[in-house]
Amino acid sequence: MKVIAIANQKGGIGKTTTAAALSAGLKQRGFKVLAVDVDPQGNLSTSTGANNYEMPTVYEMLKGEVDANEAIQKLDVFDIIPSNVMLAGAEQELSQIGKEQRLKERLLPIMDFYDYIVIDTPPALGVLTINAFTVADEIIIPTTAGIFAATGIKQLHDTIINVRKYCNEKVKIAGILLTRYDPRANNNKDMKDLTEQLGEYINAKLFNTHIRASIVVEESQARQIDVFSYKGKSTVAQDYTAWIDEYLKGVCS
Repeated sequence: MKVIAIANQKGGIGKTTTAAALSAGLKQRGFKVLAVDVDPQGNLSTSTGANNYEMPTVYEMLKGEVDANEAIQKLDVFDIIPSNVMLAGAEQELSQIGKEQRLKERLLPIMDFYDYIVIDTPPALGVLTINAFTVADEIIIPTTAGIFAATGIKQLHDTIINVRKYCNEKVKIAGILLTRYDPRANNNKDMKDLTEQLGEYINAKLFNTHIRASIVVEESQARQIDVFSYKGKSTVAQDYTAWIDEYLKGVCS
């Protein structure tokens, strides 16, 4: 069983898209997959068609009002513990003692039922993201080929170092994934080189596979269908398929 956090404090870089594609791709390969949405925006929940207002969410689970099993929704694409805007108050409502361990404590009873748990984190480095890092085995960092997205990885790395020191010494960065990539743009090529250098600096590899930009992502999310089922022959579906294969090859090697 492996827990994977998808994280980057910058928004708009394909983080939720990557979490959804990874979860769906692993499920299609026969694995038992649970996605956990700890982003108060709830985009992963909404894009998969989860009921994130009339049913228990990660918010009630973190507060101890429901068990993890009660918050799980079994969808065709994968199982999910959804989120909504109420989670935004979690930083103030969670007690100070042991607050970084809350997600781990709640998920422990159901971990053996899954092969992979994929956690979509908010675009911030607050207590929710730290909770995800505390329970995670690995962190995948999606990023666009832009200067601000690339340099923000350094701050993310500093947070990971602190989590290793105080909360979870085993967590590691599985890799950096370039998303919304245009190989024809010179600036994208330059930023790819910068991101690769930054990866070397923080001892994290840049995945060989890059995810190309595609309108198919927005279309599939609007229809609440995963990209593979919506348009499996699209460039973005092919890219995510190749990336998941690359990721799994690294896991097994």
